[in-house]
Amino acid sequence: MFKKLDFILQKYEELSLTVSDPAVIADQSRWQKLMKEMRDIEPIVLKYREYKKAAEDLESTKELLSENLDDEMREIAKMELSDLEEKISVLEGELKILLLPKDPNDEKNVYLELRAGTGGEEAALFAADLLRMYTRYAERRGWKTELTDINDTGIGGVKEAVVRIIGRGAFSRLKYESGVHRVQRVPETESAGRIHTSAATVAIMPEVEDVSVDLKWEDIRVDTFRASGHGGQYINMTDSAVRLTHIPTGVVVQCQDEKSQLKNKEKAYNELKSRLYAFYQQQQHDEQAAERKGQIGSGDRSERIRTYNFPQGRVTDHRIGLTLYKLDQFMDGDLDEIIDALITSEQAEKMKGI
Repeated sequence: MFKKLDFILQKYEELSLTVSDPAVIADQSRWQKLMKEMRDIEPIVLKYREYKKAAEDLESTKELLSENLDDEMREIAKMELSDLEEKISVLEGELKILLLPKDPNDEKNVYLELRAGTGGEEAALFAADLLRMYTRYAERRGWKTELTDINDTGIGGVKEAVVRIIGRGAFSRLKYESGVHRVQRVPETESAGRIHTSAATVAIMPEVEDVSVDLKWEDIRVDTFRASGHGGQYINMTDSAVRLTHIPTGVVVQCQDEKSQLKNKEKAYNELKSRLYAFYQQQQHDEQAAERKGQIGSGDRSERIRTYNFPQGRVTDHRIGLTLYKLDQFMDGDLDEIIDALITSEQAEKMKGI
């Protein structure tokens, strides 16, 4: 492990010199690539420097204890030695985690797809609640959101929606949200006060760069139509909404949130690339595809990764058996406690293989 850390530290120091070279700065494309490489390894470098400093302090303390000290100074040195040994142990664990293989998509933006599952209008209302929850979470993280497509019920529910979430590391945290989300609550229309169980599905797809998918306009059929709002009323009287169909695969996306047809076309094109990326990944990696489908499920109430119980004010993630009694805060976008626990659980599984 330490040979690898020394190599990364040396690489970082070489990069630091390279990016300061005026000739490199003049080549913005190369400079940006090198800066990204530096940013990617910087957390490891900073943690390793902290570890090396603690190790040096530990050796100094050991040397001090070998000298003739009075009882008070010796006791202080022993306490410092114990603290440093504990700190080094913690830092070693953190370094091992930082050296774990990274998901190549972790730093990417995402497309978050929501669909109402079993439960009729109540499922659609829950999907709308999830849409707000993820939008609020993005705001808390300082990410931007773009609602690229939505099919609402006209009375506050959402049958399906697609949101583009823009922010560094968005996929690394939101990828754990794929699957069936189950809700237990009393619908507003329920006069007898009975608890109903409904469900909605969430799919998280990483946004891909131009080079990731070879997408040609001659393979795309473009259809335009009038964007509609609540109750079927037209947002405008022009064919500004755009539907793109990838003819070789049959993958379809549409966008209607902008008044400009050109902007809708651009957004739909970017989303289509992401969907095709997922499509091809499924073809090339059947095992990954099976796992993803298993996570998302069919939207049935019996399949779930998480349950939101409103009468008891709790949210439970069934994958790690974690229950929080802070449902209101959670629905307002305070998701980090569960997401952090999911990340820790995944890291622990990976560490078993080291």
